[in-house]
Amino acid sequence: MTDTPEAVCPDTATAASPDLTIDGTGLLCVQLLLKLRARIAHLPAGAVVHIHTTDPAAPLDLPAWCHLTGHAYLGQVPYEATDREVYALRLTSAPVPTRPDRPWHPAPAADTHTGTGTGTSTGTGTSTGTD
Repeated sequence: MTDTPEAVCPDTATAASPDLTIDGTGLLCVQLLLKLRARIAHLPAGAVVHIHTTDPAAPLDLPAWCHLTGHAYLGQVPYEATDREVYALRLTSAPVPTRPDRPWHPAPAADTHTGTGTGTSTGTGTSTGTD
């Protein structure tokens, strides 16, 4: 048993049977998150995803991205190979959308007046920003 809190330690079933495994070896932060976001878009809430990565920043980036989007970061998964690390996450039912080109930033809220998402409603029937 380790001193790692259970909230970030995947259980045996999670470690053994992911719903999706993503090979992110050779990808760094942005590319890894873009691939992850694209691959999980069709999966249902509760799905467990394993990410294989060689990115040294993944132990920081993945929990931060999960915190931003609402997905549950399950932590590192034991893996026999030494050329990569494997991390697990569980998908939420209502993830916070992120920007198409910047997955570490929340997507702008849709503009309630124009529907374009590029401005903000003033609540007075007018809109600020660009349409």
